[in-house]
Amino acid sequence: MAAENDIPLEALADSSRQRPPGGFDEFSAYPPIADYAFLSDCEVTALVAPSGSVEWMCLPKMDGPSVFGAMLDRDAGWFRFGPDDVGVPSDRRYLPGTMVLETSWDCGQGWLVVRECLVMGPWQHDRPDGSTHIRPPTDYDAEHMLLRAVRCVDGQAQLTLDCVPAFDYGRQHARWRHTERGYTQAVVEPEGLDLTLTLTSDIRLGLEGSSARGRTLLKEGDTRFCALSWGRRVPESYQDAYRRLVWTAHHWQHWLSHGRFPDHRWRGHLARSALTLKGLTFAPTGAIAAAATTSLPETPGGERNWDYRYTWMRDATFALWGLYTLGFEWEANDYVAFLRDLVERDRGDLQIVYGIDGRRELDEHVLDHLNGYQGARPVRIGNGAYQQAQHDVWGVILDSIYLHTKSRDRLDDRTWKMARQQVERALERWREPDRGIWEVRGDPKHFTSSKMMCWVALDRGARLATLREDKDLARIWRKAAAEIHADICAHALDARGVFCQHYETTALDASLLLMPLLRFLPPDDPRIRATVLAIADELTRDGLVLRYQVDETDDGLSGEEGTFTICSFWLVSALSEIGEHERARDICEKVLSYASPLLLYGEEIDPCSGRHLGNFPQAFTHLALINAVMHVIRKEQAAQRRAMAREVPEGEE
Repeated sequence: MAAENDIPLEALADSSRQRPPGGFDEFSAYPPIADYAFLSDCEVTALVAPSGSVEWMCLPKMDGPSVFGAMLDRDAGWFRFGPDDVGVPSDRRYLPGTMVLETSWDCGQGWLVVRECLVMGPWQHDRPDGSTHIRPPTDYDAEHMLLRAVRCVDGQAQLTLDCVPAFDYGRQHARWRHTERGYTQAVVEPEGLDLTLTLTSDIRLGLEGSSARGRTLLKEGDTRFCALSWGRRVPESYQDAYRRLVWTAHHWQHWLSHGRFPDHRWRGHLARSALTLKGLTFAPTGAIAAAATTSLPETPGGERNWDYRYTWMRDATFALWGLYTLGFEWEANDYVAFLRDLVERDRGDLQIVYGIDGRRELDEHVLDHLNGYQGARPVRIGNGAYQQAQHDVWGVILDSIYLHTKSRDRLDDRTWKMARQQVERALERWREPDRGIWEVRGDPKHFTSSKMMCWVALDRGARLATLREDKDLARIWRKAAAEIHADICAHALDARGVFCQHYETTALDASLLLMPLLRFLPPDDPRIRATVLAIADELTRDGLVLRYQVDETDDGLSGEEGTFTICSFWLVSALSEIGEHERARDICEKVLSYASPLLLYGEEIDPCSGRHLGNFPQAFTHLALINAVMHVIRKEQAAQRRAMAREVPEGEE
């Protein structure tokens, strides 16, 4: 993406490869992770650098091969649309309540405003075989188009367009050719791939091998557009493009209006988190991708680089917490339906992670030809964790079913069958060691959080059995739940009365902050309070929470990692549960202050610099944000109600 400066791409790549390990390169060509903007049409996602370059986009769905991959290698494809000689915008924002990005440019002699989105349009499929949707169709659908429009609002400025796709994670380039429209449209068809890209614009396009380029001088009031399509629809004019952009903006605002958001100073964080979760939802199946990216490093220059473009079962409970809390029942129902489909297809034998289309095999591969973000290697696609034994899966499924059932007036036979299967799996396997919630690649252990989730499976199962009026089964499962509970309390506590990571250690683990949230013990139990406070005091850096101490945990990897933002939000919720309201509010305020300029979060935060680390944006983090913020808001509102009640003169209630 050489348009940002005059340094050749090859030189940028070479200098990146020579970067010394151990920290981010101060002069790297790669933008900070938090500076990327996130676009989505609920089938495809894109990340846009501040320079106006799309540096990550996969087709035909969000876990497919990349077409633009400059985020992982500066030669792996990009699509820039912006002023010729300016690389840093004056301002970037989302149009309020939308996934439409607006970037303002001060070009010296003039101002440009660019708006862009992945286009949403009205539903247009007449036959089911023309669509990949499994869930009930809505009134809208992805138009399979990345649309970018610009207006010169003052003076004059030179605009450039540079579209250089590199297919199959940068392994294949293909030549553009003009269509019958002449200079205003070009197509590229990579060999061996069932994919055609069409670039349509009212800017004249010059073709230079794998690059489609254009430039034009804009004066005040002038407009231009470009659209990259991988479907049948293309804009006919700027007016048509603008109409599609407005339709997309209204779609997102209409969707957001169905949520329930408190009138609070943190409402913006909640709304952006809701939009991000919707954007990470694969509409055809209802699955929620853990993140939009692969291999963004947890450690600068390190090996903790994973592919998170898949859907994890453990996200299920947190997804439902967040979606139900904010009033998005339709998305919650779709996610439960996705889980139910998997259970029925796999006869109850669930793995912990699936493709967003429900596929089981996610074989892990290393892409040696990619340099990695700021030289962080290896770059991985696929995720070998799909083959791991992780015993928390049954608990998250049962808690999800329980939450889902509480929101409606019945437990249907299909859902009950799914629940019984998962309870039985937990009952069979809870005594065995596993890899734990963090998917460690060291030896299996008796992880406390995994045992707790098995208890959740039996506890919620017993409640559901009671709802079904199966008293005998409810009694058997309650007894088993009590046995697991006693086992954890007998083997997972240290001498201080603090719950530890697994049965053979005194190491702390942030996953145990879930104990009060899942009601393993009452929040006022001394062991819960001791555990939460120990994590708050001993497993933090500058107030932000680590998953665990890497020198105390055999995770099969080397190097350090940043603080896990989801764990910091868990700490907020846990502190709120145990009555430490002021401390919870202060930490919440602090973690919210680390949000990206567009209110997005990666997986981790470097407590020294505040830089975001790991894949981006991270669904798990935004789910935990919703839960934490709502905990604090509800405590504040309750305190306000009590204060107002005390101020009412006697006899005037």
